[in-house]
Amino acid sequence: MFSFSLRRRALAGLMSITVVVGFLGSGGARAADRVALVIGMAQYRNVPALSNTVNDARLLSATLSRIGFDVTTLIDTPQEELREELDKFAFRSETADLALIYFAGHGVEVSGENFLLPVDVDVRSNKDVQRQSISLKDLLHVVDSARKMRIVILDSCRNNPLGDGILQDEGETTAGGGGGLAPPSPDRGTLVAFAARDGQVAMDGDGTNSPFALALSEKLAEPGLEISLMFRQVRDEVLSATRNLQEPNTYGSLSGVPFYLAGSPELRDQLATDDRRVAWAAVGSNQESQLRSLADTGDARAMLGLAYMRLDSSGSEFDPVQAADLLGRAAEAGSPEAQYELAKLYEKGIGLPQDDARALELFSKSAEQGFSDAVNDMGFFYYQGSLGLQRDALKALQYFEQAADLRHPQAMFNFAALIDDGIVPGKGPADAGKYLYQALRSGSAAVFQQLSERPTMFSLESRKALQQQLAEHSFYSGPVDGDFGPGTQKAVRVAYGLNTEG
Repeated sequence: MFSFSLRRRALAGLMSITVVVGFLGSGGARAADRVALVIGMAQYRNVPALSNTVNDARLLSATLSRIGFDVTTLIDTPQEELREELDKFAFRSETADLALIYFAGHGVEVSGENFLLPVDVDVRSNKDVQRQSISLKDLLHVVDSARKMRIVILDSCRNNPLGDGILQDEGETTAGGGGGLAPPSPDRGTLVAFAARDGQVAMDGDGTNSPFALALSEKLAEPGLEISLMFRQVRDEVLSATRNLQEPNTYGSLSGVPFYLAGSPELRDQLATDDRRVAWAAVGSNQESQLRSLADTGDARAMLGLAYMRLDSSGSEFDPVQAADLLGRAAEAGSPEAQYELAKLYEKGIGLPQDDARALELFSKSAEQGFSDAVNDMGFFYYQGSLGLQRDALKALQYFEQAADLRHPQAMFNFAALIDDGIVPGKGPADAGKYLYQALRSGSAAVFQQLSERPTMFSLESRKALQQQLAEHSFYSGPVDGDFGPGTQKAVRVAYGLNTEG
């Protein structure tokens, strides 16, 4: 069933994605690929009310709906209901390419952690804040399983509604009366945007909307504007509108996949390719010049995007030597994706001399930072004895498991196959079923096709375990018998993210 002689970075039995697309067309339409949860809090019961937050939330909700997001809007929602809605949104996010949360309302910082206040909050101490509020960590967890991109936008840096008199627990601190939030450290692939940089206070403005909401709404709807450049332009507009008194800021690190929030279906289809070289080559010349300006400031993602453009052999900008230089600068700045891509160039001798030792060093550095492609590849290197490494099957399994736990789709599928073959000590069919379910939910078309067309490549017990996972998540209600008949196949389609009556 599974062979380690398969090509590295290729799923076992991988079939053409074009075949999968045809299959999807006959089986049902994709669920919403971009989902948003917009939250506006204004009519607080026990702390000062806010003026423009609900207006801002409704403006952003309308804008996101207009550009194709499936939007859920919550206005003045109490804590219990808000938590229920967050749970629902987390489940929907699992089958979306992009999950976005926008919160406009009161936010405070307690001991370095950010909390967003529901309208029914009634606090006297730091512990009350922690118990009755939604933390930024909660919001990050909600969007964590989106397939390509995760964004949390906090328009919540107004004056601290709790003042300086809040009771503090021993060893804890609360932001002073000036307000502001603490700088977050989101996981890679997630972007957090603050209306005002950490420690600053956001302004409501003189009209019905805040300067940040107005700039964000305008730039979100601009067709063909790459997301990192979009937030940069929002920053510039707010600085201008507030005479440099308010500076929005972003935290975290998006992946090297270019992403457009607004644009024609043709543009979005062009960017849907898994080949990042082709996707970045679609960026217009005006945005390329903006990327170069960002790269000159040391922005690693801008360098990475420019490098991908230079690696597109079908384009007029093909220049592997320049690509290697850009990747080298981004790798030196600590980008694990740049380290990985530069390692591949050293491995193949593209744009610079072939050097297995240097390639291995960069693959290792990238893997140490948890870049899942590098972790998965390190598993193959150890199993095959590549790049000068001695073969070590146990270490290979450790890397494969780590890559699977990082939700690398191929690694999840392949690690499930290894478990199914009895190769992984201490793991059995139940574990295989969990990894197969997670691989299916990750949105991999190849995994979906394997489970749809070749389920018997897995043992009966592993198939039962997958059915059990589908049942536990309310996708399947039939017998857990390992028979992938019409009921199980429908469950597989819906769990993958298809709206289907088949």
